[in-house]
Amino acid sequence: DTEAPAKRLARVRRSDVPEGSRISLIADAPLNDYVSYRRGEDFFVVIPQAYAPAVSSEPLRGRGLVGAEVARRGSDVLLSFHLEPGATVRVNQNFNRLDVVFAMSGETSAGAANVSAGVDAQPAASPEPTVETPGQIAASIETRVADAPVTAALTARSEAGASATKTGELPPEKAAPVRLVRFERAPVIDGKLDDEVWKQAAVLRDFYQTQPGDNIAPSKPTVVMLGYDAKTLYIGFHAFDEPDKVRATVAKRDNVFDDDNVRILLDTFNDQRRAYSLVFNPLGVQADGILTEGQGEDYSIDIVMESKGTLTSDGYTVEVAIPFKSLRYEAGKDKLWGLHAFRRIKRFNNEQNSWMPISRDKASFLSQEGRLTGLVDISTERTLEIIPSLTLSETGKTKRTVSSAVLDANRALTDPGRLVNEPVKFDPGVTVKYGITPTVTLDFAVNPDFAQVEADQTVVTTNQRFPIFFEEKRPFFLEGLDYFRTPMQAVHTRSIIDPDVAVKLTGKRGRNTFGLLLASDNAPGNFSPEEQEEPNFNHQNLVDKNAYIGVLRLKRDIGKESNIGLIATSYNFIEKHNQLGGFDGRIRIDPKTIFEFQVLGTTSRRFYYDPDANENIYRKGNALGYSWLYDYTGRNFGWFVSGSGKTRDYRADVGFTRRVNTNLNEAFVRYSTNPNPKASIISKRLTNYSAINYDWQGRSQSLINETQLSFDLPRTTFVQVGFNLGYERIFEDEFGPRRRVGQAGAFFGEDSGRSVRRRGAFFYGESRPSKKYSGYLFIGYNHGAMDFDFGGGERFPRISPAALNDPDAPLDPGPGNALDIDASVSYQPTDAWRSSLSYTKARLVRHDTGRVAFDDNIFVLRSTYQFTRFTFARARIDYDTLASSVRGQFLLGWAPNPGTAFYAGYNDDLNLNGF
Repeated sequence: DTEAPAKRLARVRRSDVPEGSRISLIADAPLNDYVSYRRGEDFFVVIPQAYAPAVSSEPLRGRGLVGAEVARRGSDVLLSFHLEPGATVRVNQNFNRLDVVFAMSGETSAGAANVSAGVDAQPAASPEPTVETPGQIAASIETRVADAPVTAALTARSEAGASATKTGELPPEKAAPVRLVRFERAPVIDGKLDDEVWKQAAVLRDFYQTQPGDNIAPSKPTVVMLGYDAKTLYIGFHAFDEPDKVRATVAKRDNVFDDDNVRILLDTFNDQRRAYSLVFNPLGVQADGILTEGQGEDYSIDIVMESKGTLTSDGYTVEVAIPFKSLRYEAGKDKLWGLHAFRRIKRFNNEQNSWMPISRDKASFLSQEGRLTGLVDISTERTLEIIPSLTLSETGKTKRTVSSAVLDANRALTDPGRLVNEPVKFDPGVTVKYGITPTVTLDFAVNPDFAQVEADQTVVTTNQRFPIFFEEKRPFFLEGLDYFRTPMQAVHTRSIIDPDVAVKLTGKRGRNTFGLLLASDNAPGNFSPEEQEEPNFNHQNLVDKNAYIGVLRLKRDIGKESNIGLIATSYNFIEKHNQLGGFDGRIRIDPKTIFEFQVLGTTSRRFYYDPDANENIYRKGNALGYSWLYDYTGRNFGWFVSGSGKTRDYRADVGFTRRVNTNLNEAFVRYSTNPNPKASIISKRLTNYSAINYDWQGRSQSLINETQLSFDLPRTTFVQVGFNLGYERIFEDEFGPRRRVGQAGAFFGEDSGRSVRRRGAFFYGESRPSKKYSGYLFIGYNHGAMDFDFGGGERFPRISPAALNDPDAPLDPGPGNALDIDASVSYQPTDAWRSSLSYTKARLVRHDTGRVAFDDNIFVLRSTYQFTRFTFARARIDYDTLASSVRGQFLLGWAPNPGTAFYAGYNDDLNLNGF
């Protein structure tokens, strides 16, 4: 049953006034929540949660007024007035009385306005003054698909919506919250939308094309229906299309983005900062993630929900049931959720249609969401999930038959090794999730299982000065990871390598967000028997010892779209102690401008390398890190400036730090053309990026200026070219000892530094011309790329002038020409089978010697066969020419829902010396 109306309206009355006509109505409750707007010669008033009889039998005509209509719009009342040309309108509201006064030009009284009482003007999409069931809506839209005149009407409505977007106005059905209806009976989730209960649902329609078009008419109509009961939120999608052209595959969870899809965003705290992003392909396969304002989307989490989809004669339909216990939320009387609904049509240049218009003049995405309400009397459950795991593994590896001391003494001698199969290892574990409240969750894990996680991608590591960042993939750490993210990556959970025990508490109460993470990591003290048998092994005091890690994150929302936060981390091992603390913020200055900042302080007691003494010294080090960003985002023009830096002793052992003793200042500017989806070049974009690095002693480290031009083309094709100029400067104390009396420096020769001028160009293109084929290609060439003289392993020893004379000479860095290629092709012959082959090349040739410093080629073949939505077989083979190694990973998986899974896998590493 629908919720009882909040107020009743008396019959509409008309009277004459000196300037024209007046329409009056009286209610049994205050009318201060009305919304009014005008479009052309029509004027509309929406009264939420109300009931009104039909229009009075007397003619509602007069000076300035041609006619009027009264209709129900869900639980609201819509009054439509047709004006005489040149008429003006004003609304006067006094407690439970509303007067709409119509005056001809020159007759309106001073102060008259088209809207009133502090309520923002609402636009301009043509309202539908009739009440329709979802079934009638579907029939109506089905007619539109085949009826060209009605399609023209749809285009006119979308154009009106685009105009409304430019003025910041919204149609009443989108400006007012969508009130959900409580279902008395749950629909059957079979993807068919044929249950009678869907006729009671709240309906979202009249979508806008927001990509590549800019709030124009969509290519195909879409309808979304919503309802709920005590335990579940229900969503239905009807995407109208030609069924033989819909792109749909039997995909693995979270791998639906190459298909046509529909998506819902649920901002369950209505804070315009964080929302669940739930995506479904035409067969109902799910992708679930979190969208965080300023950070983008993260689809690494999995929530429990049920969804099914089916292709129909007029497109496809999807049904979804989301248990409230799977979400973190606030609900109850007068509580609001943020709401976005989207649809992707891949064959139309990856077209995106949105229920709400999306303005490119606003930097914030979630601030443009709609609202839903009416979620009352929800059953609150304290959920407890216990997920035991058992991993059985057998490892075979080559063990030494000749000691390393003997091999060091005789370089010509090789060790053939002996393949040994270790005993089968039983590795039990358990993960527990407890929903303390709908907004607070406790996670606890003992020896969490990560066996199903795919290995990291093989990357080029040759000639790399700094650490390489690898994404977190482990399920326990992924959920709620966005709570701990900060601009300077103070927390990167990959630093917790092999936890014995981990506890995580995350949640939000009111405007306050918090996260607590504690872990005991056995990896730092886990040395293999082979390592302990080495003659020079001197870490007996570390064997079998654990590192203890803690993270505390607090954040408070301020204003409408801003926040401030605190972060603290602690890492403690035998000879390695690090404490970090700081504050950060994100301030929305106006709809186009944001300012972000973070300041961190660290104190550490550990070994630091001293280039003057040329040794590691155990001492205390205090340090500072900072980051700031000022960003302006407009429809066609945008820019940002930013800065960041870390002092020499900065360490964040629970986070990720690429470089210390450096400052980076950046500037970026962009110009984008307005998109034209029907043109041969849909849109163009010109950018320029400049950056300078310098250390805390004031020495310049690098400078770059890069200009890029990119094009969006038909058939989901993107092309980009770029050109850059700059220089790089390095110092020997960054690589080893600093030269002084009695001590040689890290660099060969008399120069303690090296510098090089650089110039380069690149090309990038990607395309998905059909459902079966897709690919991308990157080619980059740099004249003046620095060879740091590290060498490239046995195949590519050092080739600097100094090293050619003496292989043990100090480093002799120098410039060269670098070629980088990254390419991939994907092939999907059936809905269930997809394969890809990728290729990465990195090659550098020295200027001074003309020799190849390194040439690395990496081939990666991936193939997945999806037997059903939940059962798959995955194979991956990596071949690295530089290391002469082949790595294979094979996995058979069955995962019907988050928390239930079975995996059987085999990994193999093969190189020239055997397994």
